[in-house]
Amino acid sequence: MKAPARLQPLIEEGLIDSVVRQLMSGKEAMVFVVRCGDDTRCAKIYKEATHRSFRQAVDYTENRKVKNSRSARAMAKGSKFGRQEQEAAWQSAEVDALYRLAAAGVRVPQPYNFCDGVLLMELVTDANGDAAPRLNDVRFSPEQARKHHATLIKEVVRMLCAGVVHGDLSEFNILLAHSAGVDGTEGEDVPVIIDLPQAVDAAGNNHAQRMLLRDVANLRDFFGQFAPELLATDFGPEMWHLYQAGLLGNESVLTGRFERSQASIDMQAVLREIDDARAEDAARRLRMQNNAATLH
Repeated sequence: MKAPARLQPLIEEGLIDSVVRQLMSGKEAMVFVVRCGDDTRCAKIYKEATHRSFRQAVDYTENRKVKNSRSARAMAKGSKFGRQEQEAAWQSAEVDALYRLAAAGVRVPQPYNFCDGVLLMELVTDANGDAAPRLNDVRFSPEQARKHHATLIKEVVRMLCAGVVHGDLSEFNILLAHSAGVDGTEGEDVPVIIDLPQAVDAAGNNHAQRMLLRDVANLRDFFGQFAPELLATDFGPEMWHLYQAGLLGNESVLTGRFERSQASIDMQAVLREIDDARAEDAARRLRMQNNAATLH
């Protein structure tokens, strides 16, 4: 197919040889399958994300470091240049998170290059070599649901130990990839976490705990459709409690049970959590409608 204008500079630089097809198009980005020598990869072209609310942007970008002081001042003032710099920072946050998490052993797409608002990264595939499906497009047996839920809880722990909270983790941004077996053994399906522009610093963002609890609850609710016993688990608070106490490690064994203290309840925090849950539900319904429309 004809290369989009945004990919032309990467072709001229020799980073991409050809564009195979468009993989998806969302509000924040378009993704294309591309050829790079003998490899098939994907190129994520970021759009200007004008649909994010001010509060959402503030929550996710709190305490993000900006190296250029001029950019930081412009972002604070909300000037045109500041908005451009804020968008660039939003995009580079995903690149930074991918490199950081890949180095920590988290299953994320391997990033290769980031140039002019285009992220070149690994194409995550299924057993047939096609683009891997999202979890929301797959049905699971109870055994499969328990297995993938346990795997993802470990991945969230690994992310937290690396100082990162996804911030928007759900069945819509986890792919089910196929991992080849070793020495002729049959491979297996493994979850791969994607879409990280909203990733936050676990220690530096005051909303990190709330976002982590929501991420883990989303996993519980999705897999609980197939294995109802998962709905009674409480991994999020247990995980965060150990993290705050400095006791969480990649090999920590979690029980899924957590006894909450009887301390006074912060009603403002509770009301905000309710608002966020409503917004998340509305966003999820919209994504489902968009997916349905795409299929037809």
